[in-house]
Amino acid sequence: MLHLVCSGAIHCTEKLNYTMKITAKTKICIIIGDPVEHSLSPQMHNAAYEALGIEDQFVFLGARVNVENVGDVVTAMKVMGIRGLTCTIPHKMEVMKFIEPENIDPVARKIGAVNTVVNDNGVIKGYNTDWLGVLTPLESVTSLQGKKVAVLGAGGAARAMIYAVTSKGASFTVYNRTLDKAEELAKEFGGQGKSLDDVAEITQADIILNATALGMHPDENETPLPKEYITNKHIVFDAIYVPYETRLLKEAKEQGAQIIHGLDMLLYQGLPQFEIYTNQKAPEDVMRKVLMSKFE
Repeated sequence: MLHLVCSGAIHCTEKLNYTMKITAKTKICIIIGDPVEHSLSPQMHNAAYEALGIEDQFVFLGARVNVENVGDVVTAMKVMGIRGLTCTIPHKMEVMKFIEPENIDPVARKIGAVNTVVNDNGVIKGYNTDWLGVLTPLESVTSLQGKKVAVLGAGGAARAMIYAVTSKGASFTVYNRTLDKAEELAKEFGGQGKSLDDVAEITQADIILNATALGMHPDENETPLPKEYITNKHIVFDAIYVPYETRLLKEAKEQGAQIIHGLDMLLYQGLPQFEIYTNQKAPEDVMRKVLMSKFE
């Protein structure tokens, strides 16, 4: 902030009030994706830094990165000393190619996707916190033991969703445009893989999880599932959080289904991620509040 204090036309002094606490010692954390401009991770993490009084120690940024350049970003982590790298669509599987296998957390290896990369004194380590972003909201509304889960999509987010629900005794079916990918993913985790042409069967599921990008900009008017296949017995969880209520969730609500917003996944994957990056307890209330404020 710059204040100019002048006396007449002769004397003019300049007074500078600095409020920014970022210095050359501040550690950088960054989210990469394609697209990434919609991400609320920077607001969520930076608000948490401020709440804990560590905004001089960490800053969280965002950058749009093409998938072919993910390796360059990991290299940049090493040479620039970047502390944390958050990966969103479509980089969660690609980034694993550039991390030594022994430095990938066992859970992330099982899932086959990494959304959290940390630089520990030059050693690059990979984790997955997305599965907690799925598990925590679901377990707050239902028990997963014995539930039938329909997963839409077969990418990195789908892998985290499947790991989350199967870890608590649920069964699953993957529905994907490419049948081979659905079957391959299902085989890894002991489920079924089917084409989106078979989505009428979803009426028999207890829980529907959307791991596709349908519903996110620029496809806000799209949905991965026709409304007529949603019933009032379903729990419908969409990983997309911008817009806050996707077409899928709006139509699910109209059908009487219980819905879970993608913002919950963002929050509950962000809490353990924050702690990995900072080694401090995440301020959940602050992080939730800043996310909700973006949609009020």
